Amino acid sequence: MQKQSSRLALAAAGVTVVLWASAFVSIRSAGAAYSPGALALGRLLAGALVLGTVLLVRREGLPPRAAWPGIVTSGLLWFGAYMVVLNWGEQEVDAGTAAMVVNIGPILIALLGARFLKESLPPRLLAGMAVSFAGAVTVGLSMSGGSGGHASVLGVVLCLLAAVAYAGGVVSQKPALAHGSALQVTTFGCLVGAAACLPFAGQLVEEAGRAPLSATLNMVYLGVFPTALAFTTWAYALARTTAGRMGATTYAVPALVVVLAWVFLGELPGLLTLAGGALCLAGVAVSRSRARAAVTAGTAEST
Repeated sequence: MQKQSSRLALAAAGVTVVLWASAFVSIRSAGAAYSPGALALGRLLAGALVLGTVLLVRREGLPPRAAWPGIVTSGLLWFGAYMVVLNWGEQEVDAGTAAMVVNIGPILIALLGARFLKESLPPRLLAGMAVSFAGAVTVGLSMSGGSGGHASVLGVVLCLLAAVAYAGGVVSQKPALAHGSALQVTTFGCLVGAAACLPFAGQLVEEAGRAPLSATLNMVYLGVFPTALAFTTWAYALARTTAGRMGATTYAVPALVVVLAWVFLGELPGLLTLAGGALCLAGVAVSRSRARAAVTAGTAEST
């Protein structure tokens, strides 16, 4: 039973990583027509509509009172602040710089998880994260085009704030999952984030009136799949492993972004980009290898 649960959690994490990688492709279209706050609000409203419908159909109701502090905190930090600040930051820096700075997030998750959740920091996890971060930096350098990329101090600060908000949101969400289901925690976290972004409602209405259909459809896609579905599968997996290991898993995202940009945008990656993507995947494999070994050992003991 434990082995099956571990496999389901790994599959859920895989769904999350693939959909979050696809989000970078969609943001390129939607971000050209929508301002950062409007795009975040539109995405969250679409996600909340889908999640709320599923919640009603499943009749899960309100989460327990003990889950609310984590839901509200993660909703404000991750669903709200992170999405707005990241959208804004990516308008101020090139994609490579944004990728490098934001990928500080998993490292912060591991450190905050150790401090506030009393999670351990196994050597394999630290080694894997170091390898993956080196890969993310390599991908970022190749995407920024060296000195040809553009980066402002404001943009770097915004991306750094996005990484901090992401890490804080994940670490605060973990305790909530001990009391509420993945669907409950994700749905109400998304609603909290949407409520926090309501000041951008006027911009959303105005920009939706002149935005091309493709941009609006991409915004809806961001809400339904990388938000509603991917955040739910993320919460399911997070409830069954440590925040540090889940954070390390997201280092697979830069590698998948390279592949998706190649397939859907026709952007042929260079050798440096491919090498960075390979490092990202290798680091994820190293960081999760001990977890698989532990599960195997535990299963053997139980039988």
